[in-house]
Amino acid sequence: MDIMQSIQSQNYIFPVESGGDVFRRTFDFLLASLALLLFWPVLLLTAGAVVLDSPGACLYRQVRVGRAGKNFMLLKFRTMQTGAESQLEGILLERPELLQDWEKYQKLKDDPRLTRVGRVLRRFSLDELPQIFNVLRGEMSLVGPRPILPSQRDEYGPAFARYIRVRPGITGLWQVSGRNLLTFVERVRMDNDYLDRWSPVLDFTVLARTLWVVIKGQGAY
Repeated sequence: MDIMQSIQSQNYIFPVESGGDVFRRTFDFLLASLALLLFWPVLLLTAGAVVLDSPGACLYRQVRVGRAGKNFMLLKFRTMQTGAESQLEGILLERPELLQDWEKYQKLKDDPRLTRVGRVLRRFSLDELPQIFNVLRGEMSLVGPRPILPSQRDEYGPAFARYIRVRPGITGLWQVSGRNLLTFVERVRMDNDYLDRWSPVLDFTVLARTLWVVIKGQGAY
């Protein structure tokens, strides 16, 4: 936690806030609207595949922390069995070798809760597509820090005060720099680096790199 404890910038005005917010919101809305027009057939087909593959709803809603510390419902295509959250504790007790991965990455590489379709969706990040609606509603940006769970607030330490100054993003620096191969602490470092370095050029660069990373499927699980 040394990285997070070293961040002392609660009163810092980030480039993304100082004059960039109107541009970002306009950019987000226009591009998300275009994405919805282009990808609505993919959204419908994916929803059908999720429902046919396993019992349960096609969408998964999860509380995440957004701008100003306000919670919102993040939308994703369901990639796990219904009731997966309640199964996690039992899985970690039965398979203690997975506990270290969970503590380090906050994810499981070989998660037994994933469905067949879910594994494919995770590999190509198709499960994230419904977050287009989160962007249109103003809860998220296309690029930004990844939205965290309320239970992860303490893990962010002093960095949490920086995180809530902007809208979380569908993609960001750590998603194009190793994705799930990075530790949780490394992701926090990159989220803070993004806040320091923000510019329209950086957002365009991250979006372009995201397409390549998704096609390769590297670091996705």
